Amino acid sequence: MQDEKSGSSSDENETSTDPSNINALSRQSIIDMSTTQNDPVPHLTTALSGPLLQLERLLLDQQAGIEGWFRRQWQLTNAPFYTSVDLRNAGFKLAPVDTNLFPAGFNNLNPALISLSIQAAQAAIERICPTANQILIVPESHTRNTFYMESIAALQDILQKAGYDVRLGSLSKEITESQTIELPSGSSITLEPLERSGNRVGIGNFSPCMILLNNDLSSGRPEILDNIEQEVVPPLELGWSKRLKSEHFTHYRQIAKEFSEMMEIDPWLIDPLFLQCGEIDFKKREGEECLAKNVGSLLAAIQKKYDQYGIDKEPFVVIKADAGTYGMGVMTASSVAEVQSLNRKQRNKMAASKSGANVNQVLLQEGVYTFETWGEEASVAEPVVYMVDHFVVGGFYRVHTRRGPNENLNAPGAHFEPLVFAEPCTTPCQEMEADAEANRFYAYGVIARLAMLAAAREIAEHK
Repeated sequence: MQDEKSGSSSDENETSTDPSNINALSRQSIIDMSTTQNDPVPHLTTALSGPLLQLERLLLDQQAGIEGWFRRQWQLTNAPFYTSVDLRNAGFKLAPVDTNLFPAGFNNLNPALISLSIQAAQAAIERICPTANQILIVPESHTRNTFYMESIAALQDILQKAGYDVRLGSLSKEITESQTIELPSGSSITLEPLERSGNRVGIGNFSPCMILLNNDLSSGRPEILDNIEQEVVPPLELGWSKRLKSEHFTHYRQIAKEFSEMMEIDPWLIDPLFLQCGEIDFKKREGEECLAKNVGSLLAAIQKKYDQYGIDKEPFVVIKADAGTYGMGVMTASSVAEVQSLNRKQRNKMAASKSGANVNQVLLQEGVYTFETWGEEASVAEPVVYMVDHFVVGGFYRVHTRRGPNENLNAPGAHFEPLVFAEPCTTPCQEMEADAEANRFYAYGVIARLAMLAAAREIAEHK
């Protein structure tokens, strides 16, 4: 679950891969894109598209049944307040590779379609706290990361336009009094120190009904938010100090199985294989035998599926911290030998995640190629889908000019291209070819919502 606030652990470096890093000219291009007929969209550059094209057509043909199935799921399990999902489209497989419960990048959503986010936020807040008039956002402590702050400004704007009084309560020790930050876009935000009185938190006389976390709690569960009577969303238990990616993908595997049975498809087409390896210490070189064994097992399982579908590609595995964010602690491997011969630099890179947290458990995930490219340079790209409550509200493409189709794109050097997403996600066109952009975007929305449902079951399990 690589965060959309991705980057390295320092504020300065975080900006290089922050999806909120989009200048005013690019932001205007979002508006322009929504009104032009020739929207710039990535191309799928692979001939290995048979299974996915069949899947897309099946999703279109069974749209009514799919939407009815989702409605029944949301009656059983409430959706998270907001979610973003990283997808990979290999042409023969479409699957989520990360799900974020504390998404940034809201300023990258299409402003011409902001009404979707507003309506979805209203629905979510009315369900969580029907009498709410005041909402408190608790952001990350990146006071120097203006790109992240642009996202917080956009999120605050959505909630204010939804009809709520919204303020920002910071956990940062540097924020001891009200601090206004002017942003490159021309907007500004005001951070204020979070205060606690009895079993409630707020700012002065501002005592909100709901606390909205946009802080992934990598540094641990903050005492000031413990045992308060207000609703905290997402729950504190879902912060990265406790949450495991393997737990999320265990839930996703079950959901993919249920959905695939209904659709009568192979779950592998939408579900990345994975294994978990605990008790590892990269610096001390402890647990490497477990890692190598599991890498070998997973590569063999992937190869078996490739053989089944006649896929002439080299399988690879993504090794990532089981609890972590910012695209840190991630590497790929195509053989057991690669993980048996890690040098000191590679081991140090894998040993720590955000805020210097030690990596002692890793998720080994089937590497899913991305054969989508963007622009004249044909840079590799992957879609990131945003949802508020159970509604798809937009997304963007993460693009990297220096990475290949089998590499992690959530890394320094990535940039972000807005995605004309919301309308195609909700209104696929039966008359179009299955692989037409509008219908591919609908497929993205379906798979992203499956990942969101997995997150919803995670939350329900922890309540």
